[in-house]
Amino acid sequence: MFPIGDDNSDRTITPYINYLFIAVNILVFVFLQQIGSNDGFSYAYSLVPKEITTGVDITGVQIVQDALGNTGRVQHYETPLPVYFNFLSSMFMHGDIMHIFGNMLFLWVFGDNLENMLGHIRYAAFYIVCGIAAAVAQIVMNTDSIIPMLGASGAISGVLGGYLLLFPRRRVRALIFSFLTEVPAFIALGIWIVYQIIVGYLTPAGTGGVAYAAHIGGFIAGLALIKIFALGRQKSSA
Repeated sequence: MFPIGDDNSDRTITPYINYLFIAVNILVFVFLQQIGSNDGFSYAYSLVPKEITTGVDITGVQIVQDALGNTGRVQHYETPLPVYFNFLSSMFMHGDIMHIFGNMLFLWVFGDNLENMLGHIRYAAFYIVCGIAAAVAQIVMNTDSIIPMLGASGAISGVLGGYLLLFPRRRVRALIFSFLTEVPAFIALGIWIVYQIIVGYLTPAGTGGVAYAAHIGGFIAGLALIKIFALGRQKSSA
């Protein structure tokens, strides 16, 4: 199931922050990451769990081994700023075109409704906090990992968690195989999070290219925090 749109008929503000987040992600990917070809930038500003847990910037070629015994080489580049800055910078970088396309589509579909509910400043804070929580969840799963993490998926997962709690019955347009249909948000996002949990459970630690723990952690953070950020705002469950 691939969401492509939802009901925005009750939107009363222009979601400037959501547009800004999408623009920054695209600009970073195109001009700084050079559409994924600038490894020096991408690896320097991505988040590395072991750097966070030790506070030490890792540089040079590192040999890594996954749970299946496969080995590989990872080139680490010097991080110009303190390694903790990469909690923020890694949220605005992506691995390839399909990675950023999928993330920005989800943010375009679901982010504007949360910004409409929370307001610009609260939405920006909610997004960043969920992104940090998602990164922490992934780090906790493997504190010694030297595999770089990057992408907006964790923060967007928080948006999805918040959306599910605030708008569980809102109609979401989605592609199922080659068919276009509409389903309630609790079905579309319920399928998404169940998939993350199942695949994350079946994927051995240190293998695969998707940070499922970050997706799940961000989603849980969104569920847990959205009502706090929405205090004093008009309630909606459409």
